[in-house]
Amino acid sequence: MTEGTKSTGKVARPQKATSGPVKFYLVAYNALSAAGWAYVLALIVIHVFNLDGQSPSGVLEQPKATGLFSRLPLLKNATGGTIYANLPEWLKPVYARATTAHARAGFVTTFVQSFAVLEVVHAALGWVRSPVATTAMQVASRLWLVWGILDQFPSVHTNPLFASMVFAWSFTEVIRYTFYAFNLLGYNPRFLLWLRYTTFYILYPIGAGSEAFLMFATLPLESSPIESLKAGGTWTLADYGRGVLFAIWWPGLYVMYTYMIKQRRKVFGPAKGPKSKRA
Repeated sequence: MTEGTKSTGKVARPQKATSGPVKFYLVAYNALSAAGWAYVLALIVIHVFNLDGQSPSGVLEQPKATGLFSRLPLLKNATGGTIYANLPEWLKPVYARATTAHARAGFVTTFVQSFAVLEVVHAALGWVRSPVATTAMQVASRLWLVWGILDQFPSVHTNPLFASMVFAWSFTEVIRYTFYAFNLLGYNPRFLLWLRYTTFYILYPIGAGSEAFLMFATLPLESSPIESLKAGGTWTLADYGRGVLFAIWWPGLYVMYTYMIKQRRKVFGPAKGPKSKRA
């Protein structure tokens, strides 16, 4: 649940009196971060839409859902289930290439995202206004996805939700880091401000929803958690933990989504343009 938390304006906001060297460092950090995420975004878009003619067109096989979860149409496997079969013909190649996006952008995504640990350091040193605990939780949720899910479960590498998640992440982060870099330099472009507090309407549900279902895809779906508990089945303690995270992701999405709407109203007002002061 990170698009939302990253869109609240709490991460990497500079103190009013930032020293010269620290300000230079923060500008460089935000500029480089924006460039890194722009590269990730370009990789995803180029691959999914095959803009360079090098993306494979076949759908990679994904594990089939069985037991309780096989009754849910949208959770059947990509090649034989309802998702791919019912897509319009023009969209099938896009979906197919999304199942191979991790091979092209997975390492770069993990590499770029891992540098976000520096934001916890920035908050701890008082270089930005963010509460340390809040920043740490925001960064940890992303690191959990790249190191705890994608790195530990190769089976999700062929899940098309990786592409949608990384698209939402990268689009959001290009805007966010660019906004902070300009803000540190004393500029506040209105169009960038509008993007900063508007794109979450679409990007946050896409990103957070993709995160949740990628976690869901790591669960042993041949039996339900209750059935496994009764019969001593295949669910481990870690599986139950990821199941709990999947369950709480949705109320968390609602809380953050409504919070961001309120934040947008504070910036723009009910019927006014952007405020001139920094967000």
